[in-house]
Amino acid sequence: MTTNRFARLPQREPITVVVDLGPGAAPVLELCGPLPATRIEAALDTITARHPDARAWKTDLDRPGPGRHTVRFSTTDGPERTDFPLGALADLLTRAGRGAFTTRHQNATLLQRELLAAADAHPGPGRQVEQASFDWHGPLDVVRFTTAWHSVFARESVLRTAFDDQSEGALIVHDRPDPQVVHLPHDSAEWHTLVASDRRRGIDPRRPAPLRVTLLGGESDEAADLARTGPARVLLTYHHALLDSWSVRLLVREFYRAYLAGGELPGGQRRPDMSDYTAWLATQDTTAAQDFFTHTDAGADDTDAVRVPPLFTDTAHRIEGRSRLRLTQEETARLADWAAHWGGGESTALQAVWSLLLYRAGRAEGPCHVRFATTTAGRGILFEGIERTPGALAGPLPQSVLVDPHATVPQLMTHLRDHCLDQAAYEWVTAGQIHAWTRRPAPPADTLLTFETLPHALSELDAELAAHGIEVEPPQTLGAHTAYPLTLTAHHDSGDRLVLTASYDQARFCEITELLAHAALLLRELPRGAGPDTTLGDVLALLTHLGTDPAPGPVPATEQESAPPPAVLRPPAHPRAATLALLQAPGRTRAFYDRIARAYPGPENLLLLAPLPAGGAHAATAARAAYDALAPHLRPGTGRPVLAAFCGDGVAACTLARLAAADGHQPRAVVLDTTATDPDDLAHRLAAATRPHP
Repeated sequence: MTTNRFARLPQREPITVVVDLGPGAAPVLELCGPLPATRIEAALDTITARHPDARAWKTDLDRPGPGRHTVRFSTTDGPERTDFPLGALADLLTRAGRGAFTTRHQNATLLQRELLAAADAHPGPGRQVEQASFDWHGPLDVVRFTTAWHSVFARESVLRTAFDDQSEGALIVHDRPDPQVVHLPHDSAEWHTLVASDRRRGIDPRRPAPLRVTLLGGESDEAADLARTGPARVLLTYHHALLDSWSVRLLVREFYRAYLAGGELPGGQRRPDMSDYTAWLATQDTTAAQDFFTHTDAGADDTDAVRVPPLFTDTAHRIEGRSRLRLTQEETARLADWAAHWGGGESTALQAVWSLLLYRAGRAEGPCHVRFATTTAGRGILFEGIERTPGALAGPLPQSVLVDPHATVPQLMTHLRDHCLDQAAYEWVTAGQIHAWTRRPAPPADTLLTFETLPHALSELDAELAAHGIEVEPPQTLGAHTAYPLTLTAHHDSGDRLVLTASYDQARFCEITELLAHAALLLRELPRGAGPDTTLGDVLALLTHLGTDPAPGPVPATEQESAPPPAVLRPPAHPRAATLALLQAPGRTRAFYDRIARAYPGPENLLLLAPLPAGGAHAATAARAAYDALAPHLRPGTGRPVLAAFCGDGVAACTLARLAAADGHQPRAVVLDTTATDPDDLAHRLAAATRPHP
């Protein structure tokens, strides 16, 4: 296996891969579907190139019947032998079953690597995941809706990108899209429950498609039905390491263009894209940036002032909380005018307010430094086309602010404004680079402030949509679950009102909601009464009558929770029936698997396992926890257990199968290509795969 072979497959028949980990030292793959031998050899070549340990294995390929291939593996036993990456091979064959077998690699940016590392280091559900939504008023063609999003995925390379699970510094760009576009009937889910469950499901950045689109409703074009059910709702869930909120709004624009064009996005592949941006980054001289961050408060707490210690500990395994407050349109306009009077913007006012609240929460006295992080948009750099390039460009940068009760509010606003303007030249710098340059001990930033800036609206698209009787609004941010213990996101809603959304550990609910309420209070009151002589001490005194001072002290992190028990889709038909466990895929609802269970003709005990990450430091731990939850259902004296998954989850399915084999069982792992998405068809294909030919 030394040369690369490329073959094109028929695009009608789906592909199924069965991994047999039964008796014997070496596994066997049974492949069902229109797979020519050259295609299988090309896949084996790719796996060998990406997984050097696989070279120790020999493969024997034969064709026992039409539409079937068998791959047997053999190797000498020894201390250096490692398992062949069967799951990666299964995913490669099934995912690529609809077109050409090509991928390309590109380097990840430093920001992408840091965001991925943060997600791996804090493996709670939904980490580094953000959501946005919008309502669709008027007629909606669901088929065109889905086709249009598929067209966007095909054109935009960022939507076909995933991190290489063998190299944290590399990305894999697939040539064929793997879109996650889910349609749910209007009465099938309650909106807030859907949003929460989709957020908990998260996005795995090591699988293609860092964006998941869920459409709730829209199944009827009849005016009477639309009036009864209300508008369709669209939920967008995405991963920060590959997309930011600006990018998602760019992609929504592209979707509108595709929808208006009948479902096919005009034009070719986007340029520039993230590969061009990565090449631009490689040419940047960091000397000036290093000097700036080393000699400003963002990089070092100089002076003799005391530092407020971190107020929140990272309780990454607790339940996420979310709170939201909204200013009125009049209050928002007054805040913008007041901030502009001092030469700043609403984001400057929010940073000033947050600095005061952290100072007060830390029970500080006299001049003290407070630290937090702010999200830079990454769109102000001198890279042509940056405003039109979707990708992960928004990242956190540390801030250190000196709060002196004797200083005036205008002085604080001026300092924050000037620092923001100076820092704008270095929006391409990352927090990791700053830490490496300064190398000075400082309390970490434990809160992240994000003030969303959005692309300019395209009025011609709005007009064209309106001509078809369609009315939509810009996607509204629903909150972000980052690696920071507390993330505060500010944005304007469709009514031009300022909205504050806090995402945090539920254990800190009372303290953080109080901070959020105080932030809203100051944003309302400062424009009413803060003048040129108002001191920061005067503003802090305004809060003293509101109750107990917030004192967020450290809350110890809990141990990681065990995996949830498998959900029973259907009990066994008789006591000796085997167990068939399906691994839930991102974007697939419980109702989808219930339909598979109803159509499945076999007697097995059907279970549904929660999604598992495809890679990262937490993947092995999560797989072990999932297997421990599954193990009680693998009863002695029953048939061979089967672990089943769709393409993209083959690695997780094979990992669980190997754990079952090490536990004395004789499992099979089944990986299904999802070219066909009808549950009845999938159920019968699954039944055929669990009973492979001898």
